[in-house]
Amino acid sequence: MPNNKGKVYLVGAGPGDVAYLTVKAYNLLATAEVLVYDALVDAQLLQCVAPDCLKVDVGKRGGKPSTSQVEINQLLVNYCQKGKQVIRLKSGDPFVFGRCTSEIEAMMASGCDFEVIPGISSALAAPLLAGIPLTDPVLSRCFAVFTAHEVEALDWEALSRLETLVILMGGQHVGEIVHQLLRYGRSHLTPIAIIRWAGTPQQQIWTAELGNICQQITGLSLSPVVIVIGEVVGLRKYLQPENIYRERYASIPKAQPMSTNPPLSASSPLPLAGKTILVTRSVGQSNQFSNRLMAIGATVIEMPTLEIGPPSSWENLDNAIASLSNFHWLILTSTNGVDYFFARLIAQGKDSRALAGIKIAVVGEKTAQSLKQYSLQPDFIPPNFVADSLVENFPEELSGKKILFPRVESGGREVLVKELTAKKAEVIEVAAYQSCCPTSIPPAAQLALQNRKVDVITFASSKTVQFFCQLTKNIFGSNSNSSQFLDGVCIASIGPQTSQTCYSLFGRVDVEAQEYTLDGLTEALILWGMGNGGMGG
Repeated sequence: MPNNKGKVYLVGAGPGDVAYLTVKAYNLLATAEVLVYDALVDAQLLQCVAPDCLKVDVGKRGGKPSTSQVEINQLLVNYCQKGKQVIRLKSGDPFVFGRCTSEIEAMMASGCDFEVIPGISSALAAPLLAGIPLTDPVLSRCFAVFTAHEVEALDWEALSRLETLVILMGGQHVGEIVHQLLRYGRSHLTPIAIIRWAGTPQQQIWTAELGNICQQITGLSLSPVVIVIGEVVGLRKYLQPENIYRERYASIPKAQPMSTNPPLSASSPLPLAGKTILVTRSVGQSNQFSNRLMAIGATVIEMPTLEIGPPSSWENLDNAIASLSNFHWLILTSTNGVDYFFARLIAQGKDSRALAGIKIAVVGEKTAQSLKQYSLQPDFIPPNFVADSLVENFPEELSGKKILFPRVESGGREVLVKELTAKKAEVIEVAAYQSCCPTSIPPAAQLALQNRKVDVITFASSKTVQFFCQLTKNIFGSNSNSSQFLDGVCIASIGPQTSQTCYSLFGRVDVEAQEYTLDGLTEALILWGMGNGGMGG
């Protein structure tokens, strides 16, 4: 029986991406007080734990200093005996080359409570995600999974007779694997697939034959990889969906040409594969954009640079709501403005019927979509998704019109108000919400910036740029200049106003959306990725 209240969970992290975690594993991560994780665990998973969770990296990588197994065992026991909920996060499945036996024995000897949570092994996930079935009624009635960690200890004569082989930890031993299989009669025409970083946005796949693979992989870094050998590899070309991104963007010129001579048939259908993108949006608003980027191959690290909340006072907005019938137009320039205005409207015992007789102008399709949640259609959306185009294209004479403009409490669109006023409109500005700078940076974002592991930083508003600079001073010191650690990092802006702030603070902008929306920014990044080594180039 355990003699303490702590518990250790040995959790399988799956092949990498958080999408392939089991539901139980995901829920347990949120409760972790101590996270002890391996080197191959994806950085996104580290964001699933609470901010105050202690994270301990015990990763083992060949040829590099690493924590010994004895030390790992003792760490688990010590934290458990202190009453902590400990998550031992292992790549793949804990019981598939996961070295769990030693850890379990240590916990049993110390009376520690523990539980093992299964994960999806890369031995199964990598071939599937590469479009390679491990079994087939004709080509493969069985398969073997083994590690090449100790090549000389394997029975190659027996292995060579099996139809399909799945090999883990074999990136440094491809030559010996091929030699042994050919030595025991395997055909030099046997297909082979090498799958690197399976189940992550960086996934790449190479296919060749046993007879020519060694000449083609010289100089490549093949870790971590899963190797599949057998006739089923040839089924991949029939089981892959069409590469829509290659087709859609094939005719668009690249900023820099992709490699025209890949070492072998490397393939990755995703235009942002291998790119790490730092997303700087407000807390709770980055998920949809991040999901878009991950769907096209990017590794996304979220660094919220805005916190949205109520204004310091509701008085002015409440007074405006009480006299809505006096206004001709309501202008909403953001989803935050929509959400907070209607939340306050409802709090005052009213609903959308209170806007009868008032015309509504919105900036941007996303703002219009937010408005639809309240069963309302905008009367006017300017053709360009920026607030400044609203005055230029306004559908009626502004002179004498009384306009209600719920907006952010500080740092909003002063130019818009000046231009409306210059057209002799009466603009009543009221604070509907406030945006401020968070007090901290997520650990994954901080590590990525410090280690220069970021390829792109996206900015969706001027404030995200300003607060990004403010936050990074916490990392690099109050006297630091944000641009000093952005060498080689692509700065991506959603539109001209944001770009202007980027030029002011960074001196440059590398990508600007042609359509000033998150969809437009995504499209711009796809083109950038295709010209800078995405899509497996």
